[in-house]
Amino acid sequence: MNLRQTIDSLKKPFNKGEKWERYAPAFNALDTFLYVPNHTTKYGSHIRDSVDLKRTMITVIIALIPALLYGIYNTGFQYYIQTNLEYTVFDVIIHGSLKIIPMIAVSYIVGLAIEFAFAVFRGHEVNEGYLVTGLLIPMIMPIDIPLWMVGFSVAFAVIIGKEAFGGTGMNILNPALTARAFAFFAYPTYMSGNQVWVSEASNVDGVSGETILGMLAAGNSNLPYESSQMFMGSVPGSIAETSTLMVLVGAAILIYTGVGSWRIMLGSIVGAALTGILFNLWGANELMSFEWFNHLLVGGFAFGIVFMATDPVSAAQTIKGKWIYGLLIGLFCILIRVFNPAYPEGVMLAILLMNVFAPTIDHYVIESNIKMRKKRQSKLISKLA
Repeated sequence: MNLRQTIDSLKKPFNKGEKWERYAPAFNALDTFLYVPNHTTKYGSHIRDSVDLKRTMITVIIALIPALLYGIYNTGFQYYIQTNLEYTVFDVIIHGSLKIIPMIAVSYIVGLAIEFAFAVFRGHEVNEGYLVTGLLIPMIMPIDIPLWMVGFSVAFAVIIGKEAFGGTGMNILNPALTARAFAFFAYPTYMSGNQVWVSEASNVDGVSGETILGMLAAGNSNLPYESSQMFMGSVPGSIAETSTLMVLVGAAILIYTGVGSWRIMLGSIVGAALTGILFNLWGANELMSFEWFNHLLVGGFAFGIVFMATDPVSAAQTIKGKWIYGLLIGLFCILIRVFNPAYPEGVMLAILLMNVFAPTIDHYVIESNIKMRKKRQSKLISKLA
């Protein structure tokens, strides 16, 4: 008996009218994860395409893998390099894996358990949206955040940020950033400061683990890192956000497959670059004087605009709206960094803010298009008359 036949036989008690019918959504989630569903949409207008939500999510996961693998490496590398301990590449990878894999496991266990519970309670199928969110959440967290905080953050993001609005496709805020925002405001000592960014830094004297933006916010302009290190990602920071190079690899995958919007990515870069250049001309403090191109390399800027600003649910939908949405994310990211020393990162709040205004942007873009069409029609009618 092959796997398909085994699943079909196990599925019988979950069929309609059987004793475990109520739990069918949970079992069907396993079925559709392994195989393409053998049914299609029957009601309403829909696009006929070979790509479904599961394959879209898997594409995003593939795009995340380079940043994740480098995050595992950099976690171990930062630990050994800053503690002055002897190490091998194998030691670095093992240390990073032991820190990050449990966080990913907690994220998926808690998140999927809640998703399954809501699916059973509401009687609908489990959506694949959490496949990406479950990986994103640990990737944007500090390395030393306790696992129970990861679990609470995941629960808040899934229940309040997603299921409260109706589930996958209905949320107005990016769920992964909602989890990070909850952790930041609920447990600020574990989400800010110096020591949380390097593994076990609090246990070793003389290791601060301070991030580049943290140094600048504290008034320290003598950075121990070159732009090349910022680009490669061999600096302290959130688990998988440090390497712009690996993020660009993921961006190329998303753009090539059509999953991610290049307009949002490019718009964010242009908005951040122009704002950074203007502040460079002012230069009133270290963050303003920080070279504009380095602003694009440090913190979670690149990771945020590629993997979270482009979220098709919470981002702008119109073509012109995507440009405006991206430009404003870049603008607000640099503004928050420069004028908010307590939180010099900026990209999380910038994306969440624009998530809220994305429907408004699309509304006015559509209204503008309608007005232009009416004007063209009026001109055409007057010429014909």
